[in-house]
Amino acid sequence: MKKAEIMGLSEDIVINKIYLIRGQKVMLDRDLAELYGVETKQLKRQVNRNIERFPLHYMFELTKEEAEISRSQFGTMKQGENIKYLPYAFTEHGVLMLSSVLKSKQAISISIQIIDVFVKLRQALIDNTEIHLAIGKLEKKTDNNTKNIEVVFRYLDELMDKKESRLGATKHRTKIGYKIPKK
Repeated sequence: MKKAEIMGLSEDIVINKIYLIRGQKVMLDRDLAELYGVETKQLKRQVNRNIERFPLHYMFELTKEEAEISRSQFGTMKQGENIKYLPYAFTEHGVLMLSSVLKSKQAISISIQIIDVFVKLRQALIDNTEIHLAIGKLEKKTDNNTKNIEVVFRYLDELMDKKESRLGATKHRTKIGYKIPKK
């Protein structure tokens, strides 16, 4: 990736490099190294020198199985090649910590852009959750309204049945009261 492309890093590029692994949104070391303009081994070397800055909730190493799955999903290696080193996966906080380990201006700039994307994703998730909650409330209301409408119609049907039964009974009865003779 060229330096000019990186400075104008689009959100889509970053979003396409965020993966869900172990239930966390993470970025892999090779993708971050590419964005930061460094080699993956240099990035890993800096991380290993400052490993105390990267607790498990900031960064973790993929298992061999996870690495194989990521390789097949993302097409990072040719078929038949073996994985020499297991990739690191960095959470949002790990990406932020990387900017303090990789002190170049590019690393700091890219980290800020990546964090902004993580924040937007989190906000979109919150907005999405709020929409789902609002829809849930509406569903409950409509369920209650449907039940209430059914009760009203049943009650109207009962009233209509009673009225018809009363009308039927009045046809067979003789009228009581003063009758005006016809001329």
